[in-house]
Amino acid sequence: MKAVARGCLAGVFAVSLSAPAQAQEPKSAPLAKQLAAALDAAKIDSIAAKDTTAPDVFIGALYFPGVQLLVVSAKYTAPILLLDKLAKKEYRDIYIDLNSASVPETKIFVKDLGADGLKAERSENQPYDAYEVGGKRVMFNSDWKAQKLSREDYMKAFIAGDERYSQLLSALLAELKKTS
Repeated sequence: MKAVARGCLAGVFAVSLSAPAQAQEPKSAPLAKQLAAALDAAKIDSIAAKDTTAPDVFIGALYFPGVQLLVVSAKYTAPILLLDKLAKKEYRDIYIDLNSASVPETKIFVKDLGADGLKAERSENQPYDAYEVGGKRVMFNSDWKAQKLSREDYMKAFIAGDERYSQLLSALLAELKKTS
């Protein structure tokens, strides 16, 4: 009987530890808010950068103030063209090029509604964020079953998406600081 009670107590303890972890602010939240504020301050709606961690990979963002931040990252087959556009600060063109003419299996696309970082859970009747990598999209709408995912796989996708989105945002912030 004592073993059963200890097992139940351990289960309750494990659940109580996991709840605060899920309630933590995502890594991408402060970075997305910082990027949105910096874009507002610079009075621009797009930014782009070279991904310093991967050759021939670029990142582009399109910002709709107070509404959403769309971020794309991908390998580009003619990187010299994007380097030229980057030098000319043609950020919107880079964003468009990455969306339309990038190497599909390398493409990452983030739809951050609210421009406030990714959120795994959403409130009823509220918009939701999405993360797409290599053509596979996960909508963070709290409905993992409709996406044929287990809750565990949904949360793994969220954690991976939040981590990569944070890296992309950091690169964009670094580029914005260089240009201001």
